Amino acid sequence: MSVRVLVVEDEALAAEAHAAYVGRVSGFALAGIARSAREAVRALDAARDAGAPVDLILLDMNLPDGHGLGLLSRLRAAGHLCDAIAVTAARDTKVVRQAVVQGVVLYLLKPFTFATFRDKLEQYADYRARLDAAPEEVVQDEVDQLLGSLRPAGNAPLPKGMSAETLRAVTATLRDADGDLSASEVAAVIGASRVTARRYLEHLADKGLAARGVRYGPAGGRPEVGYSWR
Repeated sequence: MSVRVLVVEDEALAAEAHAAYVGRVSGFALAGIARSAREAVRALDAARDAGAPVDLILLDMNLPDGHGLGLLSRLRAAGHLCDAIAVTAARDTKVVRQAVVQGVVLYLLKPFTFATFRDKLEQYADYRARLDAAPEEVVQDEVDQLLGSLRPAGNAPLPKGMSAETLRAVTATLRDADGDLSASEVAAVIGASRVTARRYLEHLADKGLAARGVRYGPAGGRPEVGYSWR
C-alpha cells in the first residue's frame, strides 16, 4: 500500500512541484495539498473520517496562519499520528532542534533537487518497512537499526581540497545577493582567489543549488559566467 502524503506549503509553485515530486517516487501517493495550517487540519480530519488517513506530511515551517511546528502540536493534540518531514528554508538551529523534539523524522532544506527529495522519501520508506516488519517487542539492536534507517551513514564528502567553511561562505554570499554574481565578485566578498570561488560556485551549480548565466560587460565586453542562488 502506498504511503499517503499531504503537502503543506503556502507557495503555489513550490506546492505543485513537491506534489509532482511525490508522484514520481514509487510507493508514495499524493493525498492532497494544503496551503495553510487551517487547510492542513481540515484535510487531515477529512482523510481520517473517510477511512484513508494521511501517513506523512511534508511540512513547511512558514505558513500564512502560523508556524509549522505550531501546526504539528495541534495535530498531535487532535490525535493525528502521521509522520512529518520538514521541507523548508528555515535554517535556524533552534527551529531544527524543536522540530526534532516534536518528532519530525527528517529535515529537508530548500532549495533541493529531485534526487535529494527522492532520497529522503526512500529513507522514510525504509524506516516504515522496518517498523512494519518489527516484532511487538524489540531488542536493542533492532531499535538501533530501526532508528538508524532515518540516519544515513553520512553525506558524500566534499571534493578533495574543498572545505565546508568556504562552501558556507560562498553559499551565504549567493543567498544574500540581489542578483547574479561572478566568480571575481564572490572572491572579493569571501577573501579568496577567483579560481577558488569559481570552483565552489561550479560545485553548487552542479548540485542544482545555483544557476549559471552569461553576463556581458559594458560596450560589448568579454562575457563571463554569473551565478545566482536558486
